[in-house]
Amino acid sequence: MNIRAEKWVVALIVCMLTACDTTDVGIDAEAYRAEVLQWRADRLERLKAPYGYLSLVGLFWLNEGSSSIGSAPDNDLVFPAMSAPYIGELQTSPAGVVLIVDPDADVRHGEDQVTSILISDDTTDSPVTLTHGTLAWTVIKRDERFALRLRDFEHPGIDTFPPLEYFPIDPTLRLTATLRRYDEPRVVEVDTVIEGLGYRPESPGLVAFEINGTVHELEAYASGDSLFYVFGDATTGHETYPAGRFVYSAVPGKDGKTVLDFNKAYNPPCAFNDFATCPVASPRNRLAIRIEAGEKFDPAVHSTPDGH
Repeated sequence: MNIRAEKWVVALIVCMLTACDTTDVGIDAEAYRAEVLQWRADRLERLKAPYGYLSLVGLFWLNEGSSSIGSAPDNDLVFPAMSAPYIGELQTSPAGVVLIVDPDADVRHGEDQVTSILISDDTTDSPVTLTHGTLAWTVIKRDERFALRLRDFEHPGIDTFPPLEYFPIDPTLRLTATLRRYDEPRVVEVDTVIEGLGYRPESPGLVAFEINGTVHELEAYASGDSLFYVFGDATTGHETYPAGRFVYSAVPGKDGKTVLDFNKAYNPPCAFNDFATCPVASPRNRLAIRIEAGEKFDPAVHSTPDGH
């Protein structure tokens, strides 16, 4: 047995003797380490993928009416220099956003060249992505407001992005947690990194877990087959991102139990660019303790003036 495995066994014995119910006593230390390392590799791959957050180069909030787009400086929304001077005109209304393409511009939906199209936003069943050379854009809808989100698949920041930094893997911060359900699910108000823009997830309740003999709670947000948490702790703004970090757990079964693994806590997209609409940790979800697990953040390493 190697040193890490021995430490893990000792931690399990201590936990069992003190009757704590926080970690999975059946976990294999080496297999767990391999799982977390694979999660980290997948995390970086997702960030650097064509539709990952590192390809973002613009976020334009749209007002009702017409807005011209293209690289020429007299456009309402100025795109990067590699785009056509005049790509087209966006027509925004409460019903959605329509693009009328300039006759000299090549804009595609999949393989098809388009002249006019409703850009279904990301809250619909079939959101639309349009491409123009190495650029791509979608329409997002946040708090009843539309915005155009722009990507560059060949942004140099993708290849030069430095490695992500992490705390050492700590199996004792892979915790068994219990969902304490509200009488009825609640829609909660959460701030975002964009002033005036709210995030209103539905919360089924509070998830309780124990660290070093003390019970802590985080408000959980419903997210499909998962529970989503935006949390802060005593490392926030120092070793980790000032707005907080994200982590997920499975929706618990009838026993209310789920696994909350802080080794898989990670920075929100806004840590790496200025074109995301991330929620921030609410006062309710700011822990007074240090969670020394998961992803770290160093602004000198991962932030640049253009958001990469």
